[in-house]
Amino acid sequence: MHAYRTHTCAQLRAADVGTSVKLSGWIHRKRDHGNLLFVDLRDHYGITQIVTDSDSPTHAALDKLRAESVVTITGDVVARSPETVNANLPSGEIEIRARDVVVQSAAQELPMPVFGENEYPEDIRLRYRFLDLRRERLHANILLRSNVISSLRSRMIGQGFTEFQTPILTASSPEGARDYLVPSRVHPGKFYALPQAPQMFKQLLMVAGFDKYFQIAPCFRDEDARADRSPGEFYQLDFEMSYVTQDDVFAAIEPVLHGVFEEFADWQGKGRTVSPLPFKRIPYRESMLKYGNDKPDLRNPVLITDVSELFKGSGFGRFASMVEGGDVVRALPAPNTHEKSRKFFDDMNSWAQGEGFPGLGYATQKDGVFGGPIANNHGQDGMKAIADALGLGPNDGIFFAAGKEAQAAKLAGLARTRVADQLGLIDQNRFEFCWIVDFPMFEYDEDAKKVDFSHNPFSMPQGEMAALETMNPLDILAYQYDIVCNGIELSSGAVRNHKPEIMYKAFEIAGYTQADVDTNFAGMINAFKCGAPPHGGSAPGVDRIVMLLADEPNIREVIVFPMTQKAEDLMMGAPAFVTSKQLKELNIRTVDAQAVKSA
Repeated sequence: MHAYRTHTCAQLRAADVGTSVKLSGWIHRKRDHGNLLFVDLRDHYGITQIVTDSDSPTHAALDKLRAESVVTITGDVVARSPETVNANLPSGEIEIRARDVVVQSAAQELPMPVFGENEYPEDIRLRYRFLDLRRERLHANILLRSNVISSLRSRMIGQGFTEFQTPILTASSPEGARDYLVPSRVHPGKFYALPQAPQMFKQLLMVAGFDKYFQIAPCFRDEDARADRSPGEFYQLDFEMSYVTQDDVFAAIEPVLHGVFEEFADWQGKGRTVSPLPFKRIPYRESMLKYGNDKPDLRNPVLITDVSELFKGSGFGRFASMVEGGDVVRALPAPNTHEKSRKFFDDMNSWAQGEGFPGLGYATQKDGVFGGPIANNHGQDGMKAIADALGLGPNDGIFFAAGKEAQAAKLAGLARTRVADQLGLIDQNRFEFCWIVDFPMFEYDEDAKKVDFSHNPFSMPQGEMAALETMNPLDILAYQYDIVCNGIELSSGAVRNHKPEIMYKAFEIAGYTQADVDTNFAGMINAFKCGAPPHGGSAPGVDRIVMLLADEPNIREVIVFPMTQKAEDLMMGAPAFVTSKQLKELNIRTVDAQAVKSA
């Protein structure tokens, strides 16, 4: 018999009754029934019930051990009586009558229990992550993550992609988020950077002729945490293809994502549906108008409408004067709110003010009659014209966001989400995908008072050189695209600008000289001068994919060892001070942080 186990804790069945077995695992839970002691023994695979009576020496050995102690149990498989069968466990028809117990590791008092799913403070959970990971929900999430990555990898290989690994130590780039820097010992005063993404390397692989590349790539960015963004590091399904149009990129990745989401849609019996292929495509400007952002949740049926023209010369002077001054008014329905009190609408206005906006206007409606200050001034006929523009029913209220176009769009988008949440309009059992396409190539930077890149400087402008030479830069669109699922951006991508002359011109419009491009992007521009194929790709975020499939509100619940929101690893004590010897080897001298702050 094996030293530790003949079976796992999820393996034994009724057919094994009468056999002698050995199991190893953690004491998950104990139940003392007087003469009988029941122990749930847990390993990675599941749970098996152990039983021992007070006359057995195994009783005393198990009774004195704390939960989460590791033991090896030798015993006999016996059938449970019909009334004690546990249908919730695969091993629920049997139990092990213990004959021998070997204590492999006795647990001390725990800082947090493993049994149960009670919530505990973030700092406790992350400091003792090895205990947190033993808990059923989190353990299952991490297994789901592994299975999703395996599925992504096999599907990419099935699509003809080849996996390559790109460098972790690379050069700092002036574009994007803040880099994590690594000092060089052999080159004093110089630094490597951890890659924010394998962007340039994967494009260089296309120049090298590999045609279809992918990897499950680690990426590093020194940026603040959010619910859907982990500080420090994250993983993405990075891929690139040669000789492709935008349509070709979509056709390659859509079946991969659709297949993975369908494969795990019923995870833990959730029974969710996935939007059919091909995924819907929404131009950027349409998305900003209808949804108030460029990552719309299509499960939300509420749509935003521009009603600026309907307030020109109206009796509601405030909106009329704003529209005359170049501002916009956006409206969104509040379906079937006729039985809601005025407080519902006032609370939405207070919420908007709490978000930093001047306010959120509204009009109530019951049986086709409008109420509220805006309706009283704008008139019933004017309100009916707005209701018709929105396609409202006779009991739908209206919310209004007014101001500069960007500000009104932002408020309307946030209000759209809040209204749907408040009214329970979002179907939680669907995965709705869409592409956001036709992003503007450039935007006007109000702070710098100059035209700058809007999204990705390495994208091919639609119309190529002719567009750059003849069009208003703010009207030029790019072959850039985002893929969004349930309001969460999974990735950005683009068909790349592979022609040096077009790249120089695009950067010139954004205020960069040819020398700037040659210096900052030497590896890429030099490679392109040696013959580069047309190419494009994207990089869906693995962490976000798993977060959606696991139905978790925070990304840390699907990462094995996440950091805190302040980018600290409480378990390992990182970041940490290092010794003066290490600093000397790296030719680095630190400064007093407090002195810097006070200065």
